[in-house]
Amino acid sequence: MFVFFVISFLTNILGPLIPDIIKDFEVSKAMAAFLPFSFFVAYGVFSIPAGLMIEKYSEKKIMVSAFAVAFAGALLFSVYPSFPVAMLSLFLIGTGMAMLQVAINPLLRVAGGEEHFAFNSVLGQLAFGAASFLSPQLFSYLVLNLEKYTETGEADSLIRTMSGLVPTGLPWVSLYWIFALIALVMVVIMLVVKFPAVKLNDDEKAGALSKHAELFKNKTVILFFFGILAYVGTEQGVANWTSQFLYEYHGFDPRVEGADSISLFWGLLTVGCVLGLVLLKFFDSKLVLKWFTAAAILSLTAGLFGPAKISLWAFPMVGFFASVMYSVIFSLALNSLKDNHGAFSGILCSGILGGAVVPLIVGAIGDALGLKAGMAFIFIPLIYIFSIGFWAKPFVNNKTFSLKRIFEK
Repeated sequence: MFVFFVISFLTNILGPLIPDIIKDFEVSKAMAAFLPFSFFVAYGVFSIPAGLMIEKYSEKKIMVSAFAVAFAGALLFSVYPSFPVAMLSLFLIGTGMAMLQVAINPLLRVAGGEEHFAFNSVLGQLAFGAASFLSPQLFSYLVLNLEKYTETGEADSLIRTMSGLVPTGLPWVSLYWIFALIALVMVVIMLVVKFPAVKLNDDEKAGALSKHAELFKNKTVILFFFGILAYVGTEQGVANWTSQFLYEYHGFDPRVEGADSISLFWGLLTVGCVLGLVLLKFFDSKLVLKWFTAAAILSLTAGLFGPAKISLWAFPMVGFFASVMYSVIFSLALNSLKDNHGAFSGILCSGILGGAVVPLIVGAIGDALGLKAGMAFIFIPLIYIFSIGFWAKPFVNNKTFSLKRIFEK
C-alpha cells in the first residue's frame, strides 16, 4: 500500500507545477509539455523490458533499482534546477515508476493472498488516489510558506531547511528535494523488508519479445492499446493543463485554486472508483463505460466553456467520471483475447505513453491557437473511449447481480 502511495505521490504532481515552469524557465506551452512527455515516454520504453527483467531477477532487486533510479532523477534536478535537467530528471523518475508498476501487482497478490487480491487491489487504488490528492497540497504548503519566509523570516524547521537548499525565486524545486528523500527512504525500506517468493501466474508473465511482435499484428490488441493510450492521455491532459487554464482564462492562482483543483481531480477520481465498483456489480461494463465517458465529455465541455466557478468544479468532475475507464478498458481487453495475457498486459501498459503524447499535443495547439483550443483536443481520446463501449466484444462479460432476483429472494 505504501509503494502504491509513493508511486502516485511522485507521478501526479506535474499539473500544479506547469504554470511555475512556464513562468520561471520562460518556455512555451509546447516546451513545458515536454516535461510530462519525458516522464511518460519512459513508461512506453520500459514497461515491456521491466516485465522481462521481473522474470529474470527478483521483485526485490527490481524495486530497489527502481527507487534508486527515481532518487537519482529527483536529486539531479534538486541540485541542478534547469529545464534540460528537468526533462532528464523526469525521464529517470518515470523509468523507476514504470519498473515499480510492473513489479507491484504480482507481489501484492502473493503478499496479501490470492483470495484477497481483488480487495487489496482496490485498497491500492485508494492509496494511489490519496497520494495524488495530497501531493498538490504539499506543493501549495511548500511554495507559499517559502515565499512567506523570504518576506517575514518566520517559518517551521522544514521550511527553514528548504530555504537553504532551493534557489531564490524557485520555491517549487523544494518538492524535488522531498521526492529525493522519499525515494532514498524507499530504497532502504526495500533493502530491509523481507519479500515473499513470487511465482508469476501465466497472465503475469511478460513472454518473449517475439510474442509481443506477434500480438501487435492482432487488430484487437492494437485497438485496446489505443484505448489505454486514450485514457492516460485524457487523464494527464486534464491534470497537467487545468491549473494553467484556470490561471489564463479565469485568473485563479495556480498555487492555491489551481493546486486545489488538481487535488480535487485526483480525489474525485478515487471516489469515482468506489462508485464504479458498485455499478459494475449491477450493469454491464460496456454500458458503465459509455455512461461515465459521456458524463466526462459533458464535464470537460463545462470546464472549457463555462464561467469561472463552473470551470473550477467541472475539471475535477472529469476525474470523477474518468475513474472507471482504465480498469474497464483493461478488463475488456484481457477478456477479448483467449491467451498470452502476460504479453498483452505489457503492451497495454505501454499505452501509458498516452500521458506523454496528449499533453504535448495540447501544449502545441495551445501555443498556436490558445489553451482552450488545445484542451479541446482531449475530446478526441474521450470519443475513442466512448466508442469502445460499442465495438468491444469480450468472450467473458463482467458478472452482475439481478435486482429483480435479489428482491425475489
